[in-house]
Formats: sequence, structure tokens, C-alpha cells
Amino acid sequence: MTMTVHVDIVSAEKEIFSGLAEMVFAPAELGEVGISPRHAPFITRLNPGEVRVKVTATESYPFYISGGYLEVQPHLVTILADSAIRAKDIDEAAALDAKARAEEAIADKTGKIDYATAQAQLAQAVMQLKTLDRFRKRGG
Repeated sequence: MTMTVHVDIVSAEKEIFSGLAEMVFAPAELGEVGISPRHAPFITRLNPGEVRVKVTATESYPFYISGGYLEVQPHLVTILADSAIRAKDIDEAAALDAKARAEEAIADKTGKIDYATAQAQLAQAVMQLKTLDRFRKRGG
């Protein structure tokens, strides 16, 4: 029998995923981390990006998170996301629109916008689109 770890992914709005997994991949602050059962405990901040929950050798569930925290215990992985969405539920049109608006705001040289906010919005839209693209390429 394959070893598993319990994974909970929750956002401010709701629980997104709860179940057993063979492996979890997440965009930690200093780079992507892979967590397997009985991993050493740690806590880290998460960057916006894709979280992949590998349930079996042939089945994985991708999620987009906008940031948050990851807590790892030997038999439990908890992701507390600012916001999270299943890759299959990403609204491509909304992400493309958000990307276009952020790019337009960054290009505006009148000084009427907050560039840091516009850059963060652009990064989130791009990561949503990348997550959706990878999901589709995997046959989702």
C-alpha cells in the first residue's frame, strides 16, 4: 500500500480540498516545494501559483492559489490560501480581462495608478492562465 498524507486546502471563503495524497507540490516563498508523507514539519509563506495534489500515480488535482501559508506535519499538510480555485473552475475570460486591465494600468504613465497593485494583479492573472494551461495540457 502506498503511503499517503492528509491534505487540506482552505481559503477565506471555503474548504477547497480535503483528502489523502501521495505528494503535494506548492509555490513556496523561496521556490517550489514537494511534500511527501512523513515530511519534516515546517511552515512557509506561499506565492501565487499552482498547487498540485498527487492522489495516485496517474491522478493529480491542480489548484490556483493567490498566496497564503503552508504548514507541514508528518501526516498532515495544510494550505491556508488567501484565495484558491480548482484549475478546472478558472474563468479564462475573466483572467484574460484582468491581465489586459493590469497591463493597461502599468502602461499608463500619468501616475494615477498604484504600480505595485497593478503588477500584483498582472502576476495573479498570468499565474491563473498558466495553471489553466497546464491543466488542459495534462488532459483535464
